[in-house]
Formats: sequence, C-alpha cells, structure tokens
Amino acid sequence: MINLDANVDFHISRTFNAPRELVFKTMTETDHLRHWWGPKGCRIEVARNEPQPGGIFHYCMHFPGGMNMWGRFVYRELVAPERLVYVNGFADADGNAAPNPMSPNWPMEMLITVTLTEEGGKTVLKLVSAPINATELERANFLAGHASMQGGFGGMYDQYEEYLAKLA
Repeated sequence: MINLDANVDFHISRTFNAPRELVFKTMTETDHLRHWWGPKGCRIEVARNEPQPGGIFHYCMHFPGGMNMWGRFVYRELVAPERLVYVNGFADADGNAAPNPMSPNWPMEMLITVTLTEEGGKTVLKLVSAPINATELERANFLAGHASMQGGFGGMYDQYEEYLAKLA
C-alpha cells in the first residue's frame, strides 16, 4: 500500500548553470555523488550505488564530531537525462530501512521525484518529496519539517552548484 497525501508534499526547485546531461550524470554516478550529496560539512561514504530500477544507493554521512547517519535510496525510475524517482529514507549500516535517528515520528520512507528541464543551457531541477505509508503524526511532522528541509536541500544544492562549477 502506498498512501500519498499531496497536502504534505515538499517541493524545491533550483537552476544550475550546467547542461541537463551533466546534472543527471552527477546525480547518479558514485564518483560524483560523494563530492556533493548530503549536508554541508559532511563526508559521504558510498557503500553501494546501483542507479537502475530496483537498485540501491546506500551511503553514510560522517558529521564533524563523530556522528554518523546512514541513508538509502531504492531507485524506481531513471529516465536519462530528465527524471529520477526513488524511495528515500534512513538506513542502518547493512542497508536496511531504519527510523530517523533524530526524529522517531518521521516517515520511514519518502517518494522522491526529480525532474530536470533544460532552459538556455541551464538545468532547472524540481524535486517533490512525499511521505509513503505514513501515520497522521508522521505526516504532521513531515509538514512541520518543510522549513528545515528547505534549508537542508538548499545547503546541499549550494555545494552541488560549487561542484558543478569545478567540472565546467
């Protein structure tokens, strides 16, 4: 069962000064993801990355001070260079789904849809995140977390923009 509620969906968009093909490539290939994925200041360890339907991106975010948090995507759809769909959530070191270590009433899984369109040599990224099979409390916490997610994704996309500039 997948229970989606459009009223709590999180939306963010960003324009990158890079062609769509490069943006898609750097969003799916391990050698690129380790340089920009995750919060600013984190070192990313990629344990596994299989960018294909049913494949998994399993990673660890190593924070300054020694805290580690694992996460994973289960890819559902990859249409190069225009669309990525995956289920995102926290994980344990073995890649199994796990609750958010900082918020036990956070949804276990979110359906993420990323669309990429090219406009004048730049790429417009639109991301929608929707909790899957979440309780009412989990949906309420997800909705209350939108401002924090805006900041988190914004910071990550800032460092992604810097990374893309190095590739130009």
